[in-house]
Amino acid sequence: MTIELSKPDHEQAIASIERYFRVNRDERIGNLEAGALLAFFLEELAPVAYNRGVTDAQSNIQTRVAEVDFEVHQTEFGYWSKFDKAAKGKR
Repeated sequence: MTIELSKPDHEQAIASIERYFRVNRDERIGNLEAGALLAFFLEELAPVAYNRGVTDAQSNIQTRVAEVDFEVHQTEFGYWSKFDKAAKGKR
């Protein structure tokens, strides 16, 4: 699966890359070069971050599913237990 950006995000990413080179490397990088670098990052590095996000989401969901039993569990056939407890208290 190719990771793609929306047009506004793509434009903002290119502007950010151009700014990074200008501010941190004191170099000017053109729009085409910044676009090529962005394409490389999206193809080569973005899947690493994406996969990590998926793994983190799966872990979070699995934790929440494991907690569901404790949060919503209802005692079955509990009607008589309240009477049994009351009877034991009277002894």
